Amino acid sequence: MTTTLVVTVMGTDRPGLVEALSKALAAHHGNWLESRIAVLGGRFSGILLASVPETEARALKEALAALESEGLRVTVEDSRPEPGTGEWRTVKLELIGQDHPGIVREISEAIARRGVNILEFSTECLSASWSGEALVKAVAELSVPRSVPTAELRRLLEALANELMVDVTLDDLPSG
Repeated sequence: MTTTLVVTVMGTDRPGLVEALSKALAAHHGNWLESRIAVLGGRFSGILLASVPETEARALKEALAALESEGLRVTVEDSRPEPGTGEWRTVKLELIGQDHPGIVREISEAIARRGVNILEFSTECLSASWSGEALVKAVAELSVPRSVPTAELRRLLEALANELMVDVTLDDLPSG
């Protein structure tokens, strides 16, 4: 039998960090299933889903904890079953506009009030080619309850976008 683990890791960026993680996993017959890794502000940060034989799980957790000696802060949690997809649909949100404090807070607050969950979220600051002013670009994958129509969510976000002076698009993603 196997167990599935969620591993988070953070440390000062340098070559070999993914190798160190993958070596520890391989040494305990684990399988790297899925991950998101990024470097922001000179810091390496990642989240990883891995499966490992139940008989190796404890030893793997200890091996990953030992990576602290290499400057990595690692946490390991048992995964939880994902909720059924029948009551939810996936929607892509894209936003771009003049950067200012509060945009993420306003958008996330509005969608959370509708029971919408953020599955993936990325932001970046850009420089407008015509003026050089700071722009923010955000892309999110949302899990929306089927009871919340996309048109309703779109109206809500478009009204908020007008207040925030940003452009927002919202598109249903194919299921499966």
